[in-house]
Amino acid sequence: MATPPKKTKAPEPGGKSELDVFIGRDELPVGKLVYVKAGQREFSQFAYAPAWLTEARVFDISPDLQRVQGFQVRKAPGKDDSCFFQALADTEPDAWGRRVIARAHAKERKSKPALGALTELDYLCAVDDFSRIGALRLRDAKRGYLRAPEEGKRATPPLLELEKILSASRAVELNTESAADLKYLQGKGTSLGGMRPKCTVVDSDGWLAMGKFPSAQDERSVTRGEVLALRLAEKAGIDTARARVVMVQGEPVALIRRFDRTADNGRIPYMSGATLLQAGRNEERAYAEVVDAMRSRVVEFANDTRQLWRRLVFNLLITNVDDHLQNIGFLYVGKNLWRLAPAFDLNPFPDKERESKTWLSEDTGAITSVEQLLAQAARFELTPEDALRTLAEVVAAVVQWRTVAVSSEVSLLPRELEDFAPAFEHAELEEAKVLIGVA
Repeated sequence: MATPPKKTKAPEPGGKSELDVFIGRDELPVGKLVYVKAGQREFSQFAYAPAWLTEARVFDISPDLQRVQGFQVRKAPGKDDSCFFQALADTEPDAWGRRVIARAHAKERKSKPALGALTELDYLCAVDDFSRIGALRLRDAKRGYLRAPEEGKRATPPLLELEKILSASRAVELNTESAADLKYLQGKGTSLGGMRPKCTVVDSDGWLAMGKFPSAQDERSVTRGEVLALRLAEKAGIDTARARVVMVQGEPVALIRRFDRTADNGRIPYMSGATLLQAGRNEERAYAEVVDAMRSRVVEFANDTRQLWRRLVFNLLITNVDDHLQNIGFLYVGKNLWRLAPAFDLNPFPDKERESKTWLSEDTGAITSVEQLLAQAARFELTPEDALRTLAEVVAAVVQWRTVAVSSEVSLLPRELEDFAPAFEHAELEEAKVLIGVA
């Protein structure tokens, strides 16, 4: 159980900023966020709005925020952790977004030497309200949502602007960006992802989506590889984010639909696996802990736990080893309960060892074999027979990787297949075939 946050009185006037927090399209008032910085020290405080505590639809917006009156305080537990309560931290820009924000700020400081250094609040506030992950929304004293566009204008670009976004992103990667490039990219980032260039866009059908671009440093078609992994995951019975490849300036861009929105652009509350566990960014945690935390918070615990095990098998067999807790998500369904979000950020890594970043359990350590997963299947609500059946379904999907890779959905060239082969064709796959009797 998470340690209840400390309570304190509202901070005295000084180096502080205040924001009002709302939720969803209905703009329900949730509370007040206060950011305080004094020299190198920084922390945040949050107090629920009385209206939220009596609201019929009230729920725990973040496991580290108790539903009580008065301010609760959070300090970053580690140097790489956020000073904001974790559901709010989930909405901060990822490493790519932070890079764009920092570069833009550095350029501005050249002409304005008196401009102060960026704070963690600057990063939190630098995401467009329209594209901020989940349903939490931040509003300043002027009663304007942060980075909301002027009336009649759109900050999140439509799909047809992908060419402009790709050009600006490539310029940032090559250190040739202009101030106009940075201004264009700011606010369009996302919290879902890492250092790779990406941008939030509005797809041709009106859905919010994430465009993930090739990097200037890529030695293989990483974007096609991600769409390949998502297509295979779907065949393996995994609930996945919808994805496709679109060509921009002759380069493949992975376009991945956001799952935290509804068909009519309603906002769905979201939290990461790290937030569920209240885990620091550098902590070694285990999937068994995720299961334990899901037990009291997930509406269909058994189904989602089995789905999680299926994803672990799939990750191993495609060598997706970037399985940190920020790459697991949960969506709110009502009555203070959540469900496992669709799988995202699935990438085959042919140049890496098959060893998971998140441990299977404290006893077993990182995931390195199918037998290890089968031995722990009961912890994921699976009988031995169910586990073997699930394994067979995942294997049946993964062995199709060459066919799916050259299909029109992915369009890898035949000569590019060997770049990915070590991720899909390996001893663990052969072991799995033996275990299900198809070797």
